[in-house]
Amino acid sequence: MHGELQVLGRAVKQAQYRQHRALDTALTAVGTTLAQWDALRAIDRSPGASARTLAAATFQSEQAFGALAGRLSAQGLIERRPGHGRRIEHHLTPAGEQVLAAGHRIADEVLADCFAPLPPEDRAALLDLLQRLAGEAESRT
Repeated sequence: MHGELQVLGRAVKQAQYRQHRALDTALTAVGTTLAQWDALRAIDRSPGASARTLAAATFQSEQAFGALAGRLSAQGLIERRPGHGRRIEHHLTPAGEQVLAAGHRIADEVLADCFAPLPPEDRAALLDLLQRLAGEAESRT
C-alpha cells in the first residue's frame, strides 16, 4: 500500500509537469511564461487584489509574487496602484488583457492535447476526484 500511494503521487506530479512544460513552451508564442500568465489570470479574477492574495492564488510566496508583479509592471501588462493603508492593488492593463486572452486560446489547445487520451466522462471523474482532494486538504489547514 505504501508504495502504491507513492506511485500515485508521482503519476499526478508527472501529469502536472508535462502539462506545465507544454503550456510554458506554447505561451512563449505570445511573449509570456506560465508563471506570468497565471499571475495575469489571478489578477483578472480578483482586480485590485493585494500581493498576499495573489501570491496565495498562484501558489507563490509574497516575495516571489512581488518580483513577478514587478516584471509584469515593467512590461506594461499590469498596474500597481496604492490601496487602503500600505496595500498595493493590482490591475490588468489593456496590453495585459490581450496577453491574457491570447494565453487562454493557447491553454485551451494545449490542455485539449494533454487530456486527449481521456474521454469526457474520465475527465469529469478526474476533476471530481482532484476537487475532493483539494477540498479535503483545505479543510485540514
